[in-house]
Amino acid sequence: MVDRVEQGLIDEKWMAYALELAKKAQDIDEVPVGAVVIKAGQVVGEGWNQVISQSDPTAHAEVVALRDAAKRLNNYRIIGATLYVSLEPCAMCAGALLHARIQRLVYGTSEPKNGAVSSQFNLFELHTFNHQIEVVGGVLAEQSGDLIGSFFRNKRIAKKAEKNTPE
Repeated sequence: MVDRVEQGLIDEKWMAYALELAKKAQDIDEVPVGAVVIKAGQVVGEGWNQVISQSDPTAHAEVVALRDAAKRLNNYRIIGATLYVSLEPCAMCAGALLHARIQRLVYGTSEPKNGAVSSQFNLFELHTFNHQIEVVGGVLAEQSGDLIGSFFRNKRIAKKAEKNTPE
């Protein structure tokens, strides 16, 4: 059995990995969110936002990571796994986590506009579902928030510069 301190260190390790994946999204001009699925201490799925590059509104980091894990495990049920994601999941992603039977969700920073596990509401609190997910939020929240914040700040600066450029 892993104690709380050790679990915290494990969570930070995998969240740091999710942040590295988020940088891959940023490199292709996507919102920098990364996700990794861990089962028995091993990476079984990983993903980063690819909504724009794939022209797929469902290609959020969590969904991409779940698809990767399901393919690797040859099973859409990913029982006993933890998904680490740098940003609190939206309703679509939270629903996908339920369907995949993820055991734990660990996220970095909150998503005040669309967060569906703590910020706007908690989808997992609905007891009509036949599966419950343990949720841990705020792991490396500052780093996660800084990455997303700087991405959108740079987008606003670029947009403003574009407006001010004479034709």
